[in-house]
Parts: sequence; structure tokens; C-alpha cells
Amino acid sequence: MVLAKRFKVFSSFGRKRDVDMTEGSILPHLIKFAIPLLIGNVFQQLYNMVDTWVVGNFVSNEAFAAVGSVGPIINMLIGFFLGLSSGAGVVISQFYGAKRYDKVHDTVHTAVLMTLVMAVLFTVIGIVFTPFLLNFMDTPDDVFPESKKYLTIYFAGVIGLMVYNIGAGILRAVGDSKRPFYFLVISACINTVLDLVFVLVFDLGVAGVAYATVIAQCTSAILVVITLMRSDSCVKLILKDIKPDIEMLGKIVKVGIPAALQMAVTAFSNIFVQSYINYFGSDCMSGWTAYAKIDQLLFLPMQSLALASTTFVGQNLGVNNVERAKKGIRYAFLISVTATVILMIPVMIFAPYMVGFFNSEPGVIEFGTLFLRYITPFYVLCCYNQIYSGALRGSGDTTAPMIIMLVSFVGFRQLYLFIMAGFISNTVIAIAMGYPAGWFVASASTFVYYKLTKFGRKRLVS
Repeated sequence: MVLAKRFKVFSSFGRKRDVDMTEGSILPHLIKFAIPLLIGNVFQQLYNMVDTWVVGNFVSNEAFAAVGSVGPIINMLIGFFLGLSSGAGVVISQFYGAKRYDKVHDTVHTAVLMTLVMAVLFTVIGIVFTPFLLNFMDTPDDVFPESKKYLTIYFAGVIGLMVYNIGAGILRAVGDSKRPFYFLVISACINTVLDLVFVLVFDLGVAGVAYATVIAQCTSAILVVITLMRSDSCVKLILKDIKPDIEMLGKIVKVGIPAALQMAVTAFSNIFVQSYINYFGSDCMSGWTAYAKIDQLLFLPMQSLALASTTFVGQNLGVNNVERAKKGIRYAFLISVTATVILMIPVMIFAPYMVGFFNSEPGVIEFGTLFLRYITPFYVLCCYNQIYSGALRGSGDTTAPMIIMLVSFVGFRQLYLFIMAGFISNTVIAIAMGYPAGWFVASASTFVYYKLTKFGRKRLVS
């Protein structure tokens, strides 16, 4: 009761930062929330994008392939954490919408403690299992040493990435997507400058870009922690209050574990995809790396709107306004389709130039252009799955999106790759089309599930 009274006072503070999405016009809420997320995600992608650009232009083709090909390994471990931490965001957004500020406080401090414990585990696991995972992907001998070096340094400093993401997730859960964006801009600029200094001045190669990424991520983590500690809102971080609350931990795990397993297993399945790509040699690996960088940018509008719909749905279901939540989902979907179509057209036209920005080798440009022009038209398929899965998570229903994505991106995609490579057409484009095939299955399954179930029945707030 004492905390509840204490945080009633805080509800009048931070209005310039926190955003109550349970009232007011829906479209402006979604756009104002999603735009900083979108631009921030662009800057976050600049971490690895700048790394690959620097090594592709100033180190070697092997180094370029090394930095790009380790993505599935990084995404597997980090995806597990991001999925689990999304549980904290959903719990916070629903309690915030319900004006239960004491519960928001408890969830924030439980989530921070969980992150610190997991950071230690992920550092050890990442470093120890790096050689095994690289061998599992059939990483070529000429690429292996650089890949191992990059991953070892990356995981040694992974705490920065994890602390930033949990802090940013806390702020976004109460409608503040602007400050996480500012921090990403700062850290991306630091990463870019240090990449060039470490590679061009100190000649550190792949190790240099890895150090630059770690330093930049730790900077964003420090900034978000300072922000939470100085906050006048219910998400204020108080060091002496960092302790586990069993009830809140249970809610975080209930929502977060399905999302964590989905992200981790999906990323692990991409290690299989990478092994199929590796079969075609280093030029193909580099072309796939360049395609993957552009692919990440194409996904950003729908991913940003998916996060916006998660927060919007969470807050509105916190006050049991199901119809308003559904209307917000429809708006988010239509905006994501429009933005994706607008981006697709220039990507297909200027594909060779975009690939050449990362690596000017003719063979690399040929493969990268091939991937972009064949796969890009299918990105519209992802919009439904991304937006509606985000909305389901905001409602507390993470099990269904987990099952749908595991079946589509792991089961179906691996079966497709096995049949294509072994019995039908072991060509690189046939392998690459496994991505659109999985997207179609996921979106179709999500559509059926959403239409046949009672949305909003799994509220966490009672």
C-alpha cells in the first residue's frame, strides 16, 4: 500500500516521457511511438552494418564473410534473452495501463536482476560454445579464425547489449520510445568512429570492429541505466530495490519463455540455413551477408510497428478495452504494408549498387543481387505475421506465436531445405526461397489463429 500511494504521485510526473495509450486518437499514438523505434532500430542495425562495411572495404573478403556469417549465432543467444525480456515489457505495459504503479516498480527491479544474472551466463556460454557452433555451420577454414575472434570479443562484452535492451524495453512499455532512440544514435556514432580508428589507424581488423561494437553497446547501456535511476516515473530504478519478486518473475517467465524459445530456436534453425549457403563458397557467403544487411532494414518498419502494437495492446487490455486494442492492430498492419511496399521498389531497382556498397567483388555483387531481387517481393507476407504476433504477445498470449513460428521457420523451413537440397534442386536460389516459403506459412497460420480465437482473453492484470 505504501508503494502504491508513493507511485500515485509519480503518475503526474514524466507525462512528457511516459505515454498513456488508453486514451486519445489511436493513429497518432502508433505513429509517434513507432517512428523513434524505427529510426532507433536503423541505428541499431548500423552496429553490425558498419562492421561489415569496414571489413569488406578495408580488411578482406574472408573478414567480411566472417563478420556477416556469425549473425545466426549471435541472434540465437541474444534472441533468447530478448524474448524473455519481452515478457517484462508486456507485464509492465499492462500494469501501467491499469495504473498499478507499485506492480510496475516490482517488475522493473525483478527484470533488471534477471538481466544481470543472464548476462553472466550468456558471456560464459557464448565464449565456450563459439568453436562448436562455427564447426556446426561448416564454416570454411579461411573464414573460421576471424569468425571465432569476432564472436569471442562480442560475447565478452554482451552485458552492454543486454542491459540496454532491458532498459529500453522498460521505457517503451510505458510509451517512451524517444530516449532509447537517442541512446542508439549516440552509440551508433561511437561505433562508426571507433570502427574506422581501430581498423584504419591501429590495424586491428576484425578484432577492432568487435571492440568498437562492445564499447558502443556498453555506452548505450550506461545511458539507459542513468535515465532509469534519475526518472520521476514509476519505472525509476532504485539500486537497493533490485531483488526478485516471485509473483512478478512468474508473470515475466510465463509470457517471456515461449517468446524466448521461439526466437532462440528460430535463430538456431538459421544456422542450418547458413550451412546450406556456406556450401556454395565464400563469394556466395559474402553475397548472402550483404543481402542480410539490407534484409534487416526491410524488416524494420514492420518490426517497429509490431513493438508499437505490443505496447498499445498491453496498455489497453490493462483497462480491458479490447475493441480499442483491435482497432490499433488494424492500423498498425495497414501502415506496415504501405511502408514495406514503398521500400521494396528501390531495393529491387538498385540492388547491385546496394550490395556493392558492402563489397565490390563481382561475384559477391552477383549473388547478393540475385538474393535481393528474388526474395524482396515476398516481404509483404511478413507484415501480417509480425504485427499480429506482436499484438498477441501484448495480450499475454505468447504460446501461440511461438508454436506458429517454430512450425513455420524451423519445422517447415528445414523440411523444405532438406527436400530441395537432396532431391529437387540444390541451387542457391532454391535454398534462398526457403525464407519466403516460411513467411507464407507463418502468416497464414497466424491469420487462422487470430480469427478463430477470442483475442484478449489472457490478460495478466487482475
